[in-house]
Amino acid sequence: MKAKDIYIIHPENEEQANALKAFVKALKMKFEVAKDKPYNPEFVKKIKRSKLQHTQGKDKVIKTEDLWK
Repeated sequence: MKAKDIYIIHPENEEQANALKAFVKALKMKFEVAKDKPYNPEFVKKIKRSKLQHTQGKDKVIKTEDLWK
């Protein structure tokens, strides 16, 4: 029988990460380590501000043929 839950654990240091890996391996459980990093908060803030400007009509449209002018 498989458990239906997925657990996401955020170790704070390498020691905790190694302990978690050892524990999971000892229980013969499958696990994976995600390599994705969250986006930089400043970048996310800029994107959100840009989307807001677009919805407010404060954006500027440039035609492709005028792009390099």
